[in-house]
Order: sequence, then structure tokens, then C-alpha cells
Amino acid sequence: MLKYFMPNEYIPSVFDLNLEDLHERKIKGIITDLDNTLVEWDRPEATPELLDWMYFVKQQGFQVTIVSNNNKARVSTFSEPTGIKFIHSAKKPMGRAFRKACKQMGLKKSEVVVIGDQVMTDVFGGNRAGFYTILVVPVAESDGAFTKINRKVERRVLKRLKEKGLIQWEESN
Repeated sequence: MLKYFMPNEYIPSVFDLNLEDLHERKIKGIITDLDNTLVEWDRPEATPELLDWMYFVKQQGFQVTIVSNNNKARVSTFSEPTGIKFIHSAKKPMGRAFRKACKQMGLKKSEVVVIGDQVMTDVFGGNRAGFYTILVVPVAESDGAFTKINRKVERRVLKRLKEKGLIQWEESN
């Protein structure tokens, strides 16, 4: 069971994503969380740096879809100006939204990675649905109310993984 909570990779932020490595591994699509993965959970729009990164990722031939548990108003307000497709109210860690995003991109699971800041939703859901998962450090130290609960459980899971020698990085929150 613990294996589902283990990301395949751990990186400081989406800006550290090795696109060359993804190309070599035949990855064509990126499913990413929104809140505290791309921007702070309470920031309504993309930062200039993130807009540049998204443009670059698209120029490199990757498709990107945001899969968020947040509501349509929040996700569309962020996504529509960027031109990034999105799925809101995803009910992660359920796998349905991940599979839907993959299908919308016209890709196979083996051609898609899932990126997020939460072990309990992004990593667990992505792993259970059969995707390669990448955990990032949350971009903000604060969280929304529901995420605070997840973070408490997440800390316990990460501690257990560390005790078993399964993770090699330091927990940041």
C-alpha cells in the first residue's frame, strides 16, 4: 500500500522539470495540479515566470492539462487566459479525472506524467491510475482548509516512508 504514496520523482518546482529527459522517455503530456503546484492557492492568475514556462513547455511539444480539485470558477479564471486545458472538481485521488485528461490529450498513460504538490491527492491518485508521478515542493507555506487536513496525514505517510528508507529527500513542511 505504501508504494502508492511514493512519487517516481521529487523536484523542487515545475521549473526544475527536465523536459529533455521527458522527451527521451517519449512523454508527450503533462497533467499538473494547480494550487500550490503552479501558483499559490490564493493567487488567481499565473505569474509572468509561469506564463513563460508554460509557453516554453508547449513550444517543446508537450500538451498540458490542469487537473484540480478546486471549483470551476477558480480553475477557469486561472486556466483560460493561459490557454491551458483543465478539469475542475476532479475528486483526486480518484483516478477518473487523470484518465479523462489523458484521453482528452489523445495520449496513452505511458506518454503522460502527473505533477503535484500533495502526496495524498496528486501522487496517490496518479500512481493508482497508473501514471508516472512527480512530487514538487508546495509554492506556498500556507494551504486552504481541506489541504491542511491532507498535509497532516501526508506528514505521517512521508515519515513512515523515510523510516523505511524509501525516500531520500527532506520533508519541507
